[in-house]
Amino acid sequence: MKSTHHSEYGQLKSIYIKPATESFVSQGYVNAQWQELNYLGCPQYERAVSEYTQFEKLIKATGADVRHFTNDDTVKMDSIYCRDASIATDWGLIICNMGKAGRANEPFAAKKLYEANKESILGVIEAPGTIEGGDVAWLDDNTLAIGRTYRTNDSGIVQMKALLEPKGVEIIVVELPHYKGSSDVFHLMSILSPVDKDLAVVYSPLMPIKFRELLMKRGFELVEVPDEEFDSMGCNVLATSPRNCLMVAGNPITQQRLEAAGAKVTAYAGAEISVKGGGGPTCLTRPMLRTL
Repeated sequence: MKSTHHSEYGQLKSIYIKPATESFVSQGYVNAQWQELNYLGCPQYERAVSEYTQFEKLIKATGADVRHFTNDDTVKMDSIYCRDASIATDWGLIICNMGKAGRANEPFAAKKLYEANKESILGVIEAPGTIEGGDVAWLDDNTLAIGRTYRTNDSGIVQMKALLEPKGVEIIVVELPHYKGSSDVFHLMSILSPVDKDLAVVYSPLMPIKFRELLMKRGFELVEVPDEEFDSMGCNVLATSPRNCLMVAGNPITQQRLEAAGAKVTAYAGAEISVKGGGGPTCLTRPMLRTL
């Protein structure tokens, strides 16, 4: 059995999360921020805490070592989506530089906690480069896909290549469309969630043809998300081990298709912590070590 940070689907062994109590803080805190951060609606704090408690129980049930990001007054409620501030590699963490201005301080806050926990740091993405963790997905141990989006720019990708290509990692750049524009949260993992070495959940209408063909050439079976389940984050699926998946409740067609492909799916209530902020289970977590 191999331990690696280069997987989206291996058995979870360690993970960072940021509970709603630490990120949403209070109803007043949420009320003051949700509109400027472009949420679809105002999260209800008590419901969010309840949803997150259940979500965390599902993560802990995997047996993984769960560590918490704590409240930090330099960041905002978007910090609940803790995947975006860093990228895990076998040589240490890469600290991101956020493409969304309202999230600019999150990487610094994350780095501070990582250093306190004695996590290795491989590098830091510097301005003018930007990159967010939601635009980054491991296809296999040596292949990293990076979405070129409004949140992740060319300079950020060049810096990622400089850090990882000398170590033998192949970087595949995925040029994503304008879609709803620069204010929308549209990451690579909005349209791709690998859940096994040969199975991925995808939303093909927004996927570049070349990248879709590459996935199939690499042997991936594609579970297609229907149009009506894209906005409800049917494509944002977290594998806790191969073909064992967490997804936001309210996506029955995608769930049925995953199960038909041999996956076990657990749906969690995420109206407050996921749907309103546009962040599903992959966004809510910073997986670290997995085993294959």
